[in-house]
Amino acid sequence: MGKGEEFMEIYDAKMIKDGENHYLELNIKIETLRISMTEDLPNEIKSVFNKLILRLKSEHFNFKLESVDTDLFSQVATEYIGQLNRELTAIHGELAHQKLLVNPVKAG
Repeated sequence: MGKGEEFMEIYDAKMIKDGENHYLELNIKIETLRISMTEDLPNEIKSVFNKLILRLKSEHFNFKLESVDTDLFSQVATEYIGQLNRELTAIHGELAHQKLLVNPVKAG
């Protein structure tokens, strides 16, 4: 890594089918979070995002989607993960700018 760069953890994400429902499963070491791709559950999505933001305070991370299929849900999940990763990076940068990181990495 070059000067000013920091380590970014890459966590696994995968599509899970449970009966007729499809979920995007995000594994962040300490727990596994699920976002429904077939149901409109805004409070559950808010809860997942709040947990991700709290985690960002102590660690910079993104997700990598495992074994992407060609079905519609997998294609949507691919786009979702791309957008989520951009948002996570932007939020982490803002937390760093506001000096809200728990264990900030010092550039060397």
